[in-house]
Amino acid sequence: MRTLLLLGVWALCLCVFVAADTQPKGQEYDLSPEKDEVLQLTKGNFKRALRKYEQLLVYFSAPLTVEGHRVSEAFEGAAAELQGSEVKLAVIDVKNEKNLAEELNATDHTIRLYISGDKHNPVSCPVPQSAASILTWLKRRVGSASDLITDLSQIEAREELTVVGFFKELNQEYIQVFYAAATDLPDVHFAVTQNIEVISKYGLTYDTIFLLKKSKLTQAYKMLPQTAKEELIVFITVYQMDPVTEYTGKSAPQILTSPVLNHALLFIKESSADFKEIHSAFHNTAEAFRLKILFIWVNVEEPRNGRLMEYFRVRDFEAPLIRLVNLTDHITYHLPSETLDAETIKTFCQSYLEGTAKPKMQSEEIPEGWEEQPVKELVGMTLEEVAFNPNKTVFVLFYLPYSKASHAVFPLWEELAEALKDREDTVIARIDASANVINMSMLGSYPSLCLFPALYAERVVVYTGKRKLKDLIKFIDEEMEEAKKYRVLEDEDRRKYMKALKAEEAKKVQKIKEEL
Repeated sequence: MRTLLLLGVWALCLCVFVAADTQPKGQEYDLSPEKDEVLQLTKGNFKRALRKYEQLLVYFSAPLTVEGHRVSEAFEGAAAELQGSEVKLAVIDVKNEKNLAEELNATDHTIRLYISGDKHNPVSCPVPQSAASILTWLKRRVGSASDLITDLSQIEAREELTVVGFFKELNQEYIQVFYAAATDLPDVHFAVTQNIEVISKYGLTYDTIFLLKKSKLTQAYKMLPQTAKEELIVFITVYQMDPVTEYTGKSAPQILTSPVLNHALLFIKESSADFKEIHSAFHNTAEAFRLKILFIWVNVEEPRNGRLMEYFRVRDFEAPLIRLVNLTDHITYHLPSETLDAETIKTFCQSYLEGTAKPKMQSEEIPEGWEEQPVKELVGMTLEEVAFNPNKTVFVLFYLPYSKASHAVFPLWEELAEALKDREDTVIARIDASANVINMSMLGSYPSLCLFPALYAERVVVYTGKRKLKDLIKFIDEEMEEAKKYRVLEDEDRRKYMKALKAEEAKKVQKIKEEL
């Protein structure tokens, strides 16, 4: 009897399994829940979704991020347009579905197209800016360059920038590279023309890619047999952007996904009197470093830029200044505010590309024999120890290695050190402000000449007088005399403090004796 019961149960299970396996594709399972036609996938329903849909476009989302919210909205918009098609859009919350994401080897903001149930060989999809981007990518993925053929007059009439391929024949390898780039850049408008008028109108030859906006040629790129898709994408991505981009929530994704990994960031107050002049110098420099450095300006008065400023350790009172960083090693280089003219910025950027610029660090290494030199070379680790010595008057030159104005002070500083070499209570020093973190807000512009009096109080006096030897010595002498007055008061306060401390200690000892 028991055997017959077991056989009956097994037969029932087998029938259910066969029935489920033979259901028509598309009616196999109910895969709820959905949100605005976008399937919400979990480890429990992912495999069923693969079996059900011929094409499954999946966004691995971090929903609590700005990027996650933007892409999810794009997915919802595209899903509404794709109703009834063989493409189904879906989202996986990476935070809640960690095991599934790890199994699929996917991270935040990854987008993949799974075809015919194959989870091992998905097609990567670029992160879209809008619903239209998703639809364009899906269309271009299965299309060809002939789909992009457009009348030249229509191309010239467009307000938006268009990437135009000018080809004589459409069966060359050039075309495949061009179309592959178009597929990977769905947010960019592409077109193909064979109109010979391009030669006379724009002075171009066949097999050339050019950027057109309102009939104006902005840039051209000659295709070569060895041209790779990646090279073309870099060219298009860089030149579709303005030479200088303002950092905002909207521009951040474009900046972070740029193929140019060297970023120069100008931190500045938009309301400052010199904003237009400095921004113009930054913009003019940017043109010379296209494809090498991406130029971005950051308004330090915008509260939403606080996190970026915190990352680069920039305080609003330090602006304007420039930080240069490579997104692969995240080593930062620093150009503080001084005269941020085009020549200074250009020299700074050139030195970075040539590898001669010094990175911004908490401190450089302490140079060997620094104490033996007439002018002491300080670094971040020695600055406070030397400058705030209560028994020395220390005069420090804060300089920039890229600055002609800084270099102009060097001979004077050596002369000053030589003139005061017999004064044991006076130290003449200097420090590279671009390569060491300087936690002082009162320095002013660079080069900055700052005197640290021989006091216990951490006091700094910025010199603003004439840069001549006799004026500097006079300034030092006057400040030393002034400091002596304060030192008398400090010594008296310290004497009273020590006396009170000893009296308190004596009371504690007496109390212990009495308790014993």
